[in-house]
Amino acid sequence: MNSKVKPTILLNWYDKNAREMPWRIGPLDRTSGIRPSPYHVWLSEIMLQQTTVATVRSYFIKFIGKWPTLEKLAQAEESEITAAWAGLGYYARARNLLKCAKIIFSEYGGKFPNDYKTLLKLPGVGPYTAGAISAIAFDRNEVVVDGNVE
Repeated sequence: MNSKVKPTILLNWYDKNAREMPWRIGPLDRTSGIRPSPYHVWLSEIMLQQTTVATVRSYFIKFIGKWPTLEKLAQAEESEITAAWAGLGYYARARNLLKCAKIIFSEYGGKFPNDYKTLLKLPGVGPYTAGAISAIAFDRNEVVVDGNVE
């Protein structure tokens, strides 16, 4: 691999080839200054742990329809979240969603932390998810490598 390849080459490739997903914003929106929602990035990354994109799409839309903001999610009952989660498996992820949302409100004033180290302290957020949120939602320089890459 050529270590002298400029990041702009990869970013330009992404702009032309990115899959449209309900939690992403398009390249044109990004160049217009529109930022991805940290809430949407976080929710999608948690759902995508051990689950395919094809499966997550409909669940993401359902969750955003029911809990359009992090605040609404933080106010939900665990039983509501686990019921909406049914079919995604690994229910600890659903329970951690609620724990994480409540912590963001109680300890961070309702705003997602924007740095990797702080994100790692949140329930259900590991190195990949912390890097993805930090890089995608906050434009931080983080390395994010999916475990499925061969």
